[in-house]
Order: sequence, then C-alpha cells, then structure tokens
Amino acid sequence: MNEYIYPAVFHPESDGSYTIAFPDLPSCMTEGKNLSNALYMAQDLLTQWAAFCETEGEELPPASRLEDVACKPGEFVNLVRAVVRDDRAVRRTVSLPKWLDEQVSAAGLSLSRVLQDALKERLHLT
Repeated sequence: MNEYIYPAVFHPESDGSYTIAFPDLPSCMTEGKNLSNALYMAQDLLTQWAAFCETEGEELPPASRLEDVACKPGEFVNLVRAVVRDDRAVRRTVSLPKWLDEQVSAAGLSLSRVLQDALKERLHLT
C-alpha cells in the first residue's frame, strides 16, 4: 500500500462548482459540482493517477510544499491524499472443517469473497 499526498488548487466557478488542478502533475485536472464533490473527485483522480503510474513503472514527481503553490484570487490550495492498494490476488491455503465447506458450496457462496468480507469487517477496512 502506497500513500501519496499532493497539493491541489481549487478554483471556484460561478455556478458553485470547482475546477481542481494538481500543479505537480501535468494535465491532471478534474471538477466537482460542489466543494464536497470536488474534494472527492480530487482524491479519486489522484488515486487513479498514482495507480496508473505504479502500473506503468513511472515515478511520480515530488510533491510541492503547500506554501510554495501559487493561487489566483479566489482560489485555495488543499492537500489531497491518495492510497493505492495492490489488489492482485494471492493464493493462501485455508483450512476449514469439511462440513462447513459443504455448507458453503450448497449455499452457492464464494469462499474467497466471504473470507475477504469477513477480514475487511474484522480489520475495520470497509
């Protein structure tokens, strides 16, 4: 799991929406229909951008310091955090009683899905 934190410039539009740009990431821009949506969209974009770079083996540039990012009147800078998780499947050997395995099969459940859901719940990762 890798974490990235980059400054983003939020530019308010006359209709209440926001245009968001990441000065350190060329052409990395998005928009949100309100401030809450803009924050969500910025985080989503940064996560996708970072995941793509990781997949392609490209190194992300270093993030600027918040105080070094220039703004025009009315704009503001906010730090945006993205977490990129490696979602590749791994094989693990799991033991369970035969009767329980039969119940899982009879119910048409995916043992992998049930285990993932249970682990996320137990680890509070939902």
